Amino acid sequence: MPTAAATSPKAHRPIAARRLALTGVALLALLLAVLLSLAVGARAIAPSAVVDALLNGGHSDAAEVVRELRVPRTLIGLMVGAALALAGTALQGITRNPIADPGILGISQGASVAVVLAIAFAGIHSLSGYVWFAFAGAAVASVAVYAIASSGRGGATPVKLALGGAAINALLVSVTMAVLTTKASALDEFRFWQVGSIAGRGSDVVGQVWPFLLVGVVLVFSVARGLDALALGEDVAKGLGQRVATVRIVGGLGATVLTGVGVAAAGPIAFVGLAVPHIARAVVGSDHRWVLPMAALIGPVMLLVSDVVGRVVFPPSEVPAGVMTALIGVPFLVTLVRRKAVAA
Repeated sequence: MPTAAATSPKAHRPIAARRLALTGVALLALLLAVLLSLAVGARAIAPSAVVDALLNGGHSDAAEVVRELRVPRTLIGLMVGAALALAGTALQGITRNPIADPGILGISQGASVAVVLAIAFAGIHSLSGYVWFAFAGAAVASVAVYAIASSGRGGATPVKLALGGAAINALLVSVTMAVLTTKASALDEFRFWQVGSIAGRGSDVVGQVWPFLLVGVVLVFSVARGLDALALGEDVAKGLGQRVATVRIVGGLGATVLTGVGVAAAGPIAFVGLAVPHIARAVVGSDHRWVLPMAALIGPVMLLVSDVVGRVVFPPSEVPAGVMTALIGVPFLVTLVRRKAVAA
């Protein structure tokens, strides 16, 4: 039996203080990543010049580069990194599957198919035009995955959700390849978008997706307690008074909206939604009221740092952020699989 001291609020104060301190460290890391994103590139700009351009509105060439090119790029990185990290955290909580993320469950691929169809058949040729198609594709894929998983006995169990996502993902990849092989004119344009990048995005894209980001964040944070209960199992969650179906629907809707934000703005960037939730849980524990904010800080750090590395690794060319996150994420996934195998 736990003692009164062990269960008193005083016993939890050191844990809360540690989590607050680590959140502060993550916030400082995010500020540093933002500064690097604004200062580093084909043309290096001193941090003092970056601050001057932002605060004093200078009209030098460096100031124009910062305001017109790097500020929108950095804002997109912040939004996409947070969106994908929160989506992955919610999906792993809903499915109780440690390798669930928007890509593995087919949601990102749904957005990709919609963009391919928009390019090939609707004559859409701008990033701002892709946004609505990407949202629609992500929503349709999510509904399809949930419909498959919820059919039959037992409802939408974690295993059925994962298998349904894998099936939908394979189907949508086939559809994408079929369209691209019959519409060669769409291949080059789609290839630029598919690789995943935050370069070349303007403030118009930021303006289009930020309201959806806000909606997705609210939905995901609203089920934080439900995700904690669901981690203990469906029966325990129901015993604690949680409506499991509601938690899954609301959390899944939030994850879908957030995935739509990320894919619409930057293309299907891999591994942020997979790796960041595990890092966040390693830092602050399993309480989703702490995991979600930490993921929202670490996700942009990972994406912005990957983007900065991609700018400098092969100058004057750039390696897209989606490629760099995959290079980082593959070793992480291998390590995760090996640890799970040892634990089993």
